[in-house]
Amino acid sequence: MSEIEIVRIGPDEWEEFRDVRLASLRDAPGAFGATYDDWVDAAEDRWRRRLVDVPLTVVARSSTRPVGVVSGADAGDRVELISMWVAPEQRGTGLAGRLIEEVVAWAASGDKPTFLMVRDDNEAAIRSYTRAGFTDLGVPDGWPTDAPRERRMRHDG
Repeated sequence: MSEIEIVRIGPDEWEEFRDVRLASLRDAPGAFGATYDDWVDAAEDRWRRRLVDVPLTVVARSSTRPVGVVSGADAGDRVELISMWVAPEQRGTGLAGRLIEEVVAWAASGDKPTFLMVRDDNEAAIRSYTRAGFTDLGVPDGWPTDAPRERRMRHDG
């Protein structure tokens, strides 16, 4: 198995981000707030802007392609872990934990806790976040009955 490199990327790596983001949206269409159709025809400036607007994006690279991604969005008094994805062939290898650690460490460097939302039915992701030290806060009060349930989780760094 090849070594996986974890790299923080910015706007100049927009093509690599595009490739891994589209792969994630194709693989897990219900796991994200965006859809493949929302992004597949996006222009270069939209991809670059996403990498500027969200200050931390980390990609896991194999020798042939990106195989994971996660981002950290600064929300003032906290960081939101968003857009987490690991390629199917890399699941169960510890890669998810490595990506999660990048966001938690970045938040902790600013003395901020890390929060996230995860689909209630995504048991594998919930297990990964729990292993990484997140506390499950449950489904927020008032969650819409017509929307897929999501759980709020917190890590204090």
